[in-house]
Amino acid sequence: MAPSRNFLPEGYMINHERTNKMSVLDLSTHSAASAMTCYPYPHTPLLEEGGTASTPPYSDESGNHKRLKWTTSISDSMSSHNSLYSGGGSGDSCITDISLSRRSSTNSLNTLPRLHFRDHIWTYTQRYLAAEAVEEAATVMSNAEGNGEEEDGTADGMRLVQLLIACAEAVACRDKSHASALLYELRANALVFGSSFQRVASCFVQGLANRLALVQPLGAVRFIGSAMSTKDFALDKKEEALRLVYEICPHIQFGHFVANSSILEAFEGESFVHVVDLGMTLGLPHGDQWRGLIESLATRTDQPPTRLRITGVGLYGDRLQIIGEELEAYADSLGINLEFSVVESNLENLRPDDIKMYDGEVLVVNSILQLHCVVKESRGALNSVLQMVHELSPKILVLVEQDSSHNGPFFLGRFMEALHYYSAIFDSLDAMLPKYDTRRAKMEQFYFAEEIKNIISCEGPARVERHERVDQWRRRMSRAGFQATPFKMLAQAKQWLGKIKVCEGYTILEEKGCLVLGWKSKPIVAASCWKC
Repeated sequence: MAPSRNFLPEGYMINHERTNKMSVLDLSTHSAASAMTCYPYPHTPLLEEGGTASTPPYSDESGNHKRLKWTTSISDSMSSHNSLYSGGGSGDSCITDISLSRRSSTNSLNTLPRLHFRDHIWTYTQRYLAAEAVEEAATVMSNAEGNGEEEDGTADGMRLVQLLIACAEAVACRDKSHASALLYELRANALVFGSSFQRVASCFVQGLANRLALVQPLGAVRFIGSAMSTKDFALDKKEEALRLVYEICPHIQFGHFVANSSILEAFEGESFVHVVDLGMTLGLPHGDQWRGLIESLATRTDQPPTRLRITGVGLYGDRLQIIGEELEAYADSLGINLEFSVVESNLENLRPDDIKMYDGEVLVVNSILQLHCVVKESRGALNSVLQMVHELSPKILVLVEQDSSHNGPFFLGRFMEALHYYSAIFDSLDAMLPKYDTRRAKMEQFYFAEEIKNIISCEGPARVERHERVDQWRRRMSRAGFQATPFKMLAQAKQWLGKIKVCEGYTILEEKGCLVLGWKSKPIVAASCWKC
């Protein structure tokens, strides 16, 4: 699948007659150049996990890690706003500006080491992401404004995304004064009840402010945690927002539909069946996914199973037990014999012995938006979980995850990916709900904003929203010994999407055996199925 990855309106880039305004491409290049000024190399130790070195590491073609020693000559005529990332024996410095003279730029570049091909690839990747973000902002703003204000809205959107990129650059360079000035301007323009891009920008402003507050002196080593811990965050508001996302957005419902369809197929003709739910319904209070499965098992054409077991894995055992009791009562009313059990544990500490198994039962494992939380820098935690699941020998493992690359080791690249991804989500919310709908504000500020802030402001163990693309999951699962089982339900999934009556713009596509839910072909959530 080659999905469209921008929201540019038709004909926007064709009009070249407006000489008084920059074209989108010019603005994109300008923004990318500004964003890249502090990043002439593909590996930057600034504000990254465990990064204490003053010189940027890189890998040669043989895969061996080396270190560069280099100096940068900066023209005396450069103003105090200039921006250039330089590394030397005395440490790192970050001076901000993009107005270098041609001569001083040439002299500076002559002192830099020769770049490898992969360095150029990384640089142009960042510029491409910056261009996409600018184009999306222009499109979202123009779609949100009326005909009379379209040009002003587009210009405001492009200005806003440029401010965001410049602020992210300043935060990455630990330039507190410049970043604070940009945040002041951003707060005045990124309105919580504004256009869809202003609303998503407000979430990124919160994340940048949190990250800036935790900036440490160069050379300091520490993990960066969120300014607001999950314990301090109002749990009831978060649960309410999750419930609204489930009811209004198709993201989680799509995962439940695909997973239940695969589980029903695996249970066909079986009388003793068992489901292990990793993360247990995401914390939704009523076990919605399993109510649908119980109903489908009770009404299937062949004989319903004589025994159904569901094992919920999660940290809040008491709450899971309440859900289980409700499910058992619901199953009993439909003539299904359900046995519910709880394993109170996080995924990293889960062991095969924790899951009670019986001879002759058919086991499936269900994971909805859970495994990305155990993806760490060392990969050991995820490998341990996948090895544990493999030892259980399930008939299938259904995996549903956000389809975006938010696990990059470098802050600026992660920032650009997240801006692209969540701009699409906020655009979909704009199409579904009015501007001043409180449900929309709750979803944006208490659910999606929490994800954004974790991606932007946290590092180390505190960063748990480590979303990855479906291709990366495919490689991880294959290395863990799983084999892909392609879905054969694309038509059925599209029919389901039509039945739930969400607004136009959502798409379901098949990509190498996986099903991908997208907004205007921008991937949002991907589902895959695996066997041992």
